Amino acid sequence: MTSRSRDLVHPRDEIMRTMERIYRYRMTTTSGGNISIRDDDGDIWITPARLDKGSLRRDDIVRVRADGSVDGPHRPSSEFPFHKAIYQARPDTRGIVHAHPVALVAFSICRKVPDTRLLHQARQVCGEVGFASYALPGSEALGRSIAETFALGFHCVVLENHGVVTAGASLQNAFERFETLEFTAKTVVKASLLGPVHYLIEQEPQLPSGPASDPAPEFRPGPATSREKELRQRLCEFVRRAYQQRLMISTEGAFSARLDDDTFLITPHRIDRNMLDVHDIVLVQRGASEEGKTPSTSGRHHRAIYAAHPKFQAIVNAYPVNATAFSVTEAPLDSRTIPESYIFIREVRRLPNGSHSYDSAELARLISPRQPIALFANDGALVCGTSILDAFDRLEVLETTAEAMINSRPLGDLVPMSDEAIAELTAAFLNGE
Repeated sequence: MTSRSRDLVHPRDEIMRTMERIYRYRMTTTSGGNISIRDDDGDIWITPARLDKGSLRRDDIVRVRADGSVDGPHRPSSEFPFHKAIYQARPDTRGIVHAHPVALVAFSICRKVPDTRLLHQARQVCGEVGFASYALPGSEALGRSIAETFALGFHCVVLENHGVVTAGASLQNAFERFETLEFTAKTVVKASLLGPVHYLIEQEPQLPSGPASDPAPEFRPGPATSREKELRQRLCEFVRRAYQQRLMISTEGAFSARLDDDTFLITPHRIDRNMLDVHDIVLVQRGASEEGKTPSTSGRHHRAIYAAHPKFQAIVNAYPVNATAFSVTEAPLDSRTIPESYIFIREVRRLPNGSHSYDSAELARLISPRQPIALFANDGALVCGTSILDAFDRLEVLETTAEAMINSRPLGDLVPMSDEAIAELTAAFLNGE
């Protein structure tokens, strides 16, 4: 049994850590939101009432025992009644997140829910989203409304004129749904500024929920070289940085780095991108994976691209909100905005299907040093670079370019750089490639 398969984190610490993430990324306010965990013995651990969510301490977390008695220096959250009601309606639930992230609040005040068919990953993580009618915050009526909606089988529920509640088999599971749903809502809002938003239809090929059914071959690696150790550390640093920059979310995103012609390191399948350490990174050699580890599902594409393009030393799959907004519409992402954008991201290739639909050899043929970035329809971006830093830099430039283009929409028509300016940039910076 690995440390990741046996939960050794105390509920106080897990709640505190999760609320810190939610607050840090502005998915709630100082006074807003509450989180809970139900223990196996029926006790419920929950955030306290009316305490600064930006400076919670572990001793602030309140335990409400199964008999109704309360342990802790504070009163439990005023929303405790609906947490208790959800746990009663859904015995499979062990963790709940409630907060007021801005995009989901926008949906709630329009009495709408995000359509998670926007992205395969969102549909898998969140499922279909429920909607609960308004009732006074903290009231038994609100608890009944929310619990009745969860009882229908939903894992995520938008609250009319209030916010959102997500639930899961663990607090981590509930948080992943919360973060993924807010990302989906943000993407819909951004994409709507670009034009009609395309959704996946039920007949489209479904993204596998895990690795391929036929397990990949494994091997037992020898001692790690200093270069491998360095690349493991760098990958962890840049994946966490990508998460902090909101270029990835906890459940989605892959980053790899080449070791030699047919050996590379890659992020693992479905481990929180904000919590990776060097031992989680997977070594892949001649198509076989490091013993006991499962690489990101995009690993087969990365291997094919490395084989076809010796210049590429790092590859990242990511889901930055603004670039992903372009991927769910037909709006062109024109890099001829400022010199940096054109030099770093060149012409962004638009691919009509999600990454899982592509034959790896065909995808490798479509990518090149002249076109190192691809946007997959309803499936984010793939970015190649000559190093980990180069790939990350291109990813950042892609996202800032996409955001600037979306922000320009209310101001007027975008005026790209002239052909003369592009020719000058090409001669000065790109002809030596």
